Amino acid sequence: MRQTVVEKIAQAHMAEGPNRPLAAGDFLSVRPHHVMTHDNTSAVMAKFVGIGATRIADPAQPVFTLDHDIQNRSEANLAKYRAIEAFAREHGIDFHPAGAGIGHQIMCEQGYVVPGSFVVASDSHSNMYGALGAIGTPVVRTDAAAIWATGTFWWSVPRTVQVVLHGRLRPGVTGKDVIITLCGLYNHEEVLNAALEFAGDGVAALSMDARMTIANMSTEWGALVGWFPVDEATLTWLNTRRQHLTARGIERIAARDLTRWAANPPGPDPDAAYAARIELDLAEVTPRVAGPDTVFATRPLAEVTPEKVRIDRAYLLSCVNSRREDLAAAAAVLGGRKVAPTVTLYLAAASREIQEDAQASGVWQTLLDAGAIALPPGCGACIGLGTGLLEPGEVGISATNRNFKGRMGSRDATCYLASPAVVAASAAAGFITAPQPWQPTTPARRWTELAAPAPRAEKVEILPGFPARLAGRLAFLPQDNLNTDGIYGKDYTYREDVTRETMARVVMENYDPSFAARAAGGDIVAGGWNFGTGSSREQAVTALQAKGIPLVVAGSFSQTYLRNAFNNGLVCIAAPAFVRRLKELFAAEIAAGGRTVLPGDEVAIDFASSTLTYRGESFAFPALGSVPQSLVIAGGVENLVRSRIGAP
Repeated sequence: MRQTVVEKIAQAHMAEGPNRPLAAGDFLSVRPHHVMTHDNTSAVMAKFVGIGATRIADPAQPVFTLDHDIQNRSEANLAKYRAIEAFAREHGIDFHPAGAGIGHQIMCEQGYVVPGSFVVASDSHSNMYGALGAIGTPVVRTDAAAIWATGTFWWSVPRTVQVVLHGRLRPGVTGKDVIITLCGLYNHEEVLNAALEFAGDGVAALSMDARMTIANMSTEWGALVGWFPVDEATLTWLNTRRQHLTARGIERIAARDLTRWAANPPGPDPDAAYAARIELDLAEVTPRVAGPDTVFATRPLAEVTPEKVRIDRAYLLSCVNSRREDLAAAAAVLGGRKVAPTVTLYLAAASREIQEDAQASGVWQTLLDAGAIALPPGCGACIGLGTGLLEPGEVGISATNRNFKGRMGSRDATCYLASPAVVAASAAAGFITAPQPWQPTTPARRWTELAAPAPRAEKVEILPGFPARLAGRLAFLPQDNLNTDGIYGKDYTYREDVTRETMARVVMENYDPSFAARAAGGDIVAGGWNFGTGSSREQAVTALQAKGIPLVVAGSFSQTYLRNAFNNGLVCIAAPAFVRRLKELFAAEIAAGGRTVLPGDEVAIDFASSTLTYRGESFAFPALGSVPQSLVIAGGVENLVRSRIGAP
């Protein structure tokens, strides 16, 4: 069938979609194994009530984990937590209170994620579930509410990039170094909005903690999924979890399932069609540091150490690098040493269970004796909440997954990312350094673009209320990475008094101030690659609708923009061959600085045959079947859910 593992797992969880093997670009309705929400559960509850829902379609699907703001003891926050717990109790939903751990760690260690499952969370780091051979991918809050109400949500299958790992890591090199290396080597959006499928003999040499780190930070690399194959290490880890859960009377992982996964693990077809391939020799990886303030600027630690970059705060916490292996590595560095008097080191385990294990083994006490300040198991400073935030002018080094400016405190501070061992060594030295000397090396870049199948013209049944054909004047916006600020500026985003007429007047103002005056209702907008990148503001969709734009064609879309578009009933079509052709046809206008090209002729869209026609040339696009059509007919996902649950 030539399917990647992501396409096969999605197929196994499909509730509605194409009546054929799934491929990249297809739209489908997915019935996920679980959906996790954390402190944002209260916002999802409001969405759930707002769409008129009164009952959870499948109480076994949702999992609530309180982890983000658990140090906040204000009455308002505690009241929010009580309301979430009461809602869980009312509907029979699994609830994990503040202090139990970070949601992603709980999902894995408590048996909610298993090989071949499709598990989502209203949080971007749900990629981590791929370490266990599952699809883990994020959803927005509206999607989470839709899953609660109907058991399903819509998804578009991403293209898959295969990442082949060879050899094994040298002692002292970690999974964090692997993902930081990959982020630095491939930092031009090579994997943006893609699914990553890790493969190769190097996988077997990676521990489960290392795989979780890599899968988790595939989010920062730009991917939607970071999947690892199921092997002996996976099964051993799962069996340990099964025994632990069984001892507590919890049957989420069955012995027969372990036997089944061992005999027939989920995996791609031998001739699976990938969009691209990356190869990395693990023996070439050395400790690296990312930053400051970006994951994509990375350097070998051996180059950074001689500069003696001072640090003020160090962090051993988060869902990416605060597990058993991570804490043990930091303790091995700090045993018998003290944190430098100019540095404050913060410590929080990924879960209460991990903290208790570290306490039993002596690892926790070693870190405390060195001067670490212990915090409860949760997100804390990683998300910019609670104790230990960076102050203006300070420098931090962190084992977390993000170092965006201002995320962990002041925008006037800077932050670097590194492995737990490097964070520990730097905390003791007072400047960025490694536990041992290394030669400065950078692995070779091995990227191969592959001839993934292009969309084929496909006959589609058109539902009542959805147009079989659509035609409109072309309005070509050639810029790649046209962001949501360009489409709808910040001056209007947070105002509640903006009318649709005003939205239509200011749409694209930051990109091309003349757009609103030149464009007209009924025009078909064509954009470049990664259209709608940036913030998640829905007005970047609804402003185009207010202008009367019925459809956007682009080479590719930001996944968040694509979700917001269909969730609001706006059709989006990915047609890269068409966009490449437009860039050829209008090269002169683009070179002259043209922001909006209005050649005056029409684009014709035939949804029934999945083809777009312009100036006598035809271009195929992924078929829009019943799932996206239903969203558009209903005017968005909330209306669609209302109709399906019989709410007014």
